[in-house]
Amino acid sequence: MKALTTGVTAALLAGMTQASPAVVETSIRPIARPAQGGLPVVEVANQAFERWIEAFKAKARAEGIDAALLERAFEGITYNTTVIQRDRNQNEFTKTIWDYLDTAASDLRRDNGQKALAREMKTLTAIEAEYGVPKEIVTAIWGLESAYGTFKGETDIVEALATLGFDGRRGEFFEAQLMAAFQILQAGDTDPRGMTGSWAGAMGHTQFIPTSYLAHAVDFTGDGKRDIWGDDPTDALASTAAYLADAGWVTGMPWGMEVVLPEGFDYEIAGEHVEKFAAEWNALGVRDIEGNELPDHGPASIRLPGGAKGAAFLTYGNFMVLERYNTADAYVIAVGHLADLIGGGKRIQSGWPREDRALTLPEREELQTRLEAAGFDPGGVDGKIGPKTLAAVRAYQKSIGVTPDGYASLHILQKLR
Repeated sequence: MKALTTGVTAALLAGMTQASPAVVETSIRPIARPAQGGLPVVEVANQAFERWIEAFKAKARAEGIDAALLERAFEGITYNTTVIQRDRNQNEFTKTIWDYLDTAASDLRRDNGQKALAREMKTLTAIEAEYGVPKEIVTAIWGLESAYGTFKGETDIVEALATLGFDGRRGEFFEAQLMAAFQILQAGDTDPRGMTGSWAGAMGHTQFIPTSYLAHAVDFTGDGKRDIWGDDPTDALASTAAYLADAGWVTGMPWGMEVVLPEGFDYEIAGEHVEKFAAEWNALGVRDIEGNELPDHGPASIRLPGGAKGAAFLTYGNFMVLERYNTADAYVIAVGHLADLIGGGKRIQSGWPREDRALTLPEREELQTRLEAAGFDPGGVDGKIGPKTLAAVRAYQKSIGVTPDGYASLHILQKLR
């Protein structure tokens, strides 16, 4: 399973994904910027920040951004230390998929989702007809990203993106997002102080980053503005469906389903690297949760986010489409499962290895280091449990005679030690 951070997902912050759910940070570390000339750290940072802003304004003017808009948008903007504190800490805290799903697909979120769907039924039905994306999927994303519009974020986006662009850790990405934000402002879709969202620059009901907004946001209400920030969620919901349609959503194809694996299942063929048609999985004895043969919706993979002791999912092409919105497997499963629940479906039936805990960032890095030292290539040491690390875990498990399910657990780390 890919590591799931409790901050904005690592993929978003690397500039590779669309959005992420709002969360509460659990730790704050002060930034370490040395004072100069006896001035306080924040004052020194603000002076350097102001110089960075002036340089950015020159670039923006060269890109055709109106000078008066730049002055108005940057008025009162300061170096936001809270944004930096959250950015510094977001990678350190993880959840197991079952802990994440307990919150992401809770009874309350399901119930609120059903109410939101009923309230916006006419709009969501029209959106589904236009873009082919199920209204339950769009509603589920809305629920995960902003609790159905309840927590859209109140951070000034210009200030947040400027702070992150100046900070430099991913400066090029965030500077590009800031430039895109000014293109949005110049188009008149909102005003500088109305452009609010998360500390990492994600905006509106479904938390679009500015470049994704420019590429995919739509004016579904027909009022001349693509308004994803206001009380009316119409444009945000339609923009989310448009994003998924642009990413290749196949109408009529499910995201996936929970399945039961037969005794003696070959766990080496589990994972996104192996795809088979329904007839092939059926021949191997894989069944849906009710014991029925699997329906044919095209090539599908078996995913085991909790290892052999957890639930198994058969996932289709639309799973990968949802990964374009957020690359964490746990997020995609949460969207799909919550959508099923909103539509009246059943909860995940299988158990989870709840005795396990998630690996911390240092432990994930240690796991990769030890795999590499043992001759199993994890694709580098970055603390991100992606396909290469999962394949390395699976190969190591096979070498020591344990079930090769690719589950990056504390037990495997202890074995490597």
